[in-house]
Amino acid sequence: MTLQTAGIHHITAFAGDPQKNVDFYAGVLGLRLVKKTINFDAPEVYHLYFGDNAGNPGTIITFFPTRGSHRGEIGGGQVGTTTYIVPPGSLSFWEERLAQFDISFMKTSRFSEEYLQFSDNDGLRLEIVEREEGAFSEWSFGGVPADKAIKGFGGAILLSTHAKETMNVLANVLGLEKVGEDGKYARFQAFGSIGNIIDVPLQNIPWGTGGAGTVHHIAWRAKDFIEHKEWQHKAAKNGLRPTQIIDRQYFNAIYFRENGGILFEIATDPPGFANDEPQEELGQTLMLPSWYEPHRATIEANLLPIEVRELKGKK
Repeated sequence: MTLQTAGIHHITAFAGDPQKNVDFYAGVLGLRLVKKTINFDAPEVYHLYFGDNAGNPGTIITFFPTRGSHRGEIGGGQVGTTTYIVPPGSLSFWEERLAQFDISFMKTSRFSEEYLQFSDNDGLRLEIVEREEGAFSEWSFGGVPADKAIKGFGGAILLSTHAKETMNVLANVLGLEKVGEDGKYARFQAFGSIGNIIDVPLQNIPWGTGGAGTVHHIAWRAKDFIEHKEWQHKAAKNGLRPTQIIDRQYFNAIYFRENGGILFEIATDPPGFANDEPQEELGQTLMLPSWYEPHRATIEANLLPIEVRELKGKK
């Protein structure tokens, strides 16, 4: 059986002020803060995860927010735009909601789909598209009803410094199917129902620079730990030099940078975000891995307080 990913597991980005980050993704977009933890490699920095009710793979966007951090420049070697899907007939709701919060947006189209494009408070590029695929959200917050809520990722636009190389990895390593071209883009599709549509500009894109408002990496799904080892072997066989398997508490991870410059991760679906706290309590408490628990008081003292709160937009 050919090894194929179902699509995106999560996307991780840099951000500035952590409270503004929470306000945007929970308060405006209505996502659930499913995990409040730290960057395991830099415990003075939060690692915040936003997604659906359970933090299912294909719904999670994560951030390393640091107040005062410099803005990055979106460009080659990055995810250029993160795509969210909403139920058919709900795009007008999102136009009105963005307007209520003075978030500028524009409409555009690709592959006969209409997109609502906008940026978060750090400049990270986002878009919303209507699609039938994907289960309806079971999470409703801040004036976003479940029948209009974000279902998860639709996919992403990948900006490559060497488009042919990136497209080769998508098709011949990750197992996505090329389903067409539309002027400036090639489209690839995974077999999953969410996080499954990837668009790549046909033209090579000059390098971007990291910082707030840019994506650090995109992670692809492995269904279990056994398959994850197979992915590591496949990546190595294709000359991609994957890392060792790393335990990230909520999934296992390997990383490699494909030849178009984008940092790819492959992450396991299990064990999930209820690994260390009940699902009904996700995101309420700062969760630390065991090796940091002896330093909890110091870590908490160095982190800015944050809260999930309902926001009032314009009437």
